[in-house]
Amino acid sequence: MAALLEVKGLKTQFFTQDGVVHAVNGISYELHEGETIAIVGESGSGKSVGVMSLLRLIPQPPGKIVGGEVWFQGKDLLRISDDEIRQIRGKHIAMIFQDPMTSLNPVLTIGYQIMEALQLHLGMDKKRARERAIELLEMVGIPGAATRLDAYPHQFSGGMRQRVMIAMGLSCNPQVLIADEPTTALDVTIQAQIVELVKSLKEQIGMAIIWITHDLGVVAALAERVIVMYAGQIVEEAEVHELYSDPHHPYTIGLLRSVPRLDMGKSKRLIPIEGLPPDLIDLPPGCPFAPRCEYRTKKCLEENPPTERISPTRRVACWNWETVVADIKEKGGIYA
Repeated sequence: MAALLEVKGLKTQFFTQDGVVHAVNGISYELHEGETIAIVGESGSGKSVGVMSLLRLIPQPPGKIVGGEVWFQGKDLLRISDDEIRQIRGKHIAMIFQDPMTSLNPVLTIGYQIMEALQLHLGMDKKRARERAIELLEMVGIPGAATRLDAYPHQFSGGMRQRVMIAMGLSCNPQVLIADEPTTALDVTIQAQIVELVKSLKEQIGMAIIWITHDLGVVAALAERVIVMYAGQIVEEAEVHELYSDPHHPYTIGLLRSVPRLDMGKSKRLIPIEGLPPDLIDLPPGCPFAPRCEYRTKKCLEENPPTERISPTRRVACWNWETVVADIKEKGGIYA
């Protein structure tokens, strides 16, 4: 099946006084129609920069997309004109950002901000745009939508502001919705509500979703496929149940071990990943995870492994993944 969105060898760098920050280093993946993929990893792994690069939202300078292709509807989004990419943003590919208070304009009403996209992209008049804005607020579960339309962002709670952002993202019925850690600043109960809301809206509208997060607990309930990033690279990609039951990359194993589990009992402690992520200005010559990896060999320190497809549903970037899998199996699982 042809991909709805295809990313090939995407590279993004930031040119700073201290040196060149290699934020995204040649990532490739596909998103299919109606599919939800999750991109996970620690802060600084390149998750957000990678998806912002798709829509050319990287501030230039200091940032620059230095390589790669992003194919959508027969066009390379990195090479079309500014006017063409503006037509795609919001209408065909929408994005929900992490903090709604920095994404919403504090001096404009919620209604104005939703209606603006409807009038710009869909050519609606003011009356029809207002009716549609009310429908959208009702769709995302905001009570009294008709009266809340004239309220300002500060008059909404954090969870309600995030619902407004989702309504704005869905306003033009996009084919792709990118959600950049949309539940990070919310408490656990509201997080669960937002995840359930997005799942139900996806079923209604049939859009594809890229969900960016560092919370593997959210991923299990939402995504069909997971991409794990580390130091600007994809280190593992697999179907969600496959990844949780049988991780192949040492970094994925470390992430899963650090997630609290209710079925482990009080006596079982979380296992942290030793060490720190590498300096993206001065990346090591070999595998970026090697200094923190218990399975590293001399080759790992000298040569960076490519992200190779090892089955129809899995890719991994590790010289020793077979050793890792055999060791984990022998020990009786990643928590043994």
